[in-house]
Formats: sequence, C-alpha cells, structure tokens
Amino acid sequence: MRLGDPRVGFLVAGVQKGGTTALFDYLIEHPGLSLPAIKEAHFFDDETGVDWGNPDYERYHELFQDDPLDTPARLRGEATPIYIYWPQSLERIATYNPNMRLIVIFRDPIERAWSHWKMEYARGAETRPFAWSIREGRDRVTHAATPAGVHREYSYVERGFYGAQVERLLTLFPREQVLFLRSDALRSDPARILCNVCDFLHAPRLAQIKPKESHLSKDIDYGVTITPDDRRHLRSIYANDQSLFSKMTGIHFLSFE
Repeated sequence: MRLGDPRVGFLVAGVQKGGTTALFDYLIEHPGLSLPAIKEAHFFDDETGVDWGNPDYERYHELFQDDPLDTPARLRGEATPIYIYWPQSLERIATYNPNMRLIVIFRDPIERAWSHWKMEYARGAETRPFAWSIREGRDRVTHAATPAGVHREYSYVERGFYGAQVERLLTLFPREQVLFLRSDALRSDPARILCNVCDFLHAPRLAQIKPKESHLSKDIDYGVTITPDDRRHLRSIYANDQSLFSKMTGIHFLSFE
C-alpha cells in the first residue's frame, strides 16, 4: 500500500489524552505520508452520518484531497483516538481494510482520566467535581443513550480499561499490525519513538525531529485537584485490567505488589 489503492493504510487509534495530537503533528510533517489537514476524522465512530450497511468510503477518502502532496506513492493515515474505545469502530476498520496498521499510544490511566476531566471541565461540558465524576458520575456513562452505554465526554474511567480494549483489538487484527507506545516515551525521547513508528509503517525515518507539546491543559482554576483517595479509588478499579494490559503489551503503568 498504497500505489493505486485509495484506502487509508494506518491509524493512530487511541488513546484520548495519551499524546495522539503530538504524534499526529510529527507524522503530518513526514514527506512519505499523507494525512488530513485536521486531526480526528471521526469516520468509523460516526453513528449518524454513515450507513454502515453500505458505507460510502469516498467521503472518507475526500479528507485527503486537501493535501497537495497526496499521491499514490504516499501512505494515507489519520488519527482519531476514540476508535479503540467506541463500539464497532475497530470492527468497521477491519472490514474497511483488514491490513490496516494501528498505532495506539497509552498514558497512565489515572493521569489520563484526570486530564480528560480537566479538558471537559475547561470547555464547559463538565460541571461536576472530579471525585464525583469518577464515582457516582459513572452512571452517566452506563445509562447513556448511545451504543453499549458509552459516552464521548464523561468516560473518564471507562476509557482507561486498556486491557479490555487491547484484547478486543487483537481479536480483529494480528499482533504484527499493531504498535503499542507510551506517551511518556514519546515526550522524553521523540526521536527513538518516531524511528519505531516509521519502521512500523515501512516509511523512511525522519531526518530531523523537533520536540513538540500539544493540547496542554488550560491554565484555569479547576476548583479541585486529584487527591490520594481519588488515586486509590482508580487504582482499585483498574487493578485487574492493568494486569491483563501488561501481559498483552509488556507496558506497565500501575504496580500492585
């Protein structure tokens, strides 16, 4: 791929608040890759604009028409971090292109939840405190009027069940088509991680890499901070899933010894 095949060949498929924007910003500068001008196509998680019984992939491919360097020799890719979380997204991707290469970049699930909450609070989608949101507030997700009770905004805890998400991913794609990364590694050693990404995509390595920081939390008064009790609560919730995640990926965030 690609040379005459219009299909997208790789996706940064997760996770939200895990460094996907920084990775996208690096990859969009790669001369051998073609990416849309804006991050997050939200095609495979579209529940209203796509007839999934007969999907119009041309609409998806049109996203790349604004790239003047989009040629048959350039591998197409995009970054939409909700894909690994949203029901049926991965299944739809497998139907669209069973040879898709997927990059998933992970962050400590507790820090991810806290960052996610701050983002929603800063933009006004969330008005309740973090402590309530990760406890009683989870009912807003399980009772959401969406497929399988998922939620785009309030899924602070749910998006952190990496083990379950990876397990599902690997039932749909062979392990060699998936690259698992750590967000802290991308931040501390972008040159090494970008070399891994380029090798995974069979693309030439970038000659120069200037470190990037993207989508930092807004400097506002959030009214609260994450507490030791919040951390203990989330560690307990994630214990079993983190064990599964570590076994499948070799990545460790939380220690339970």
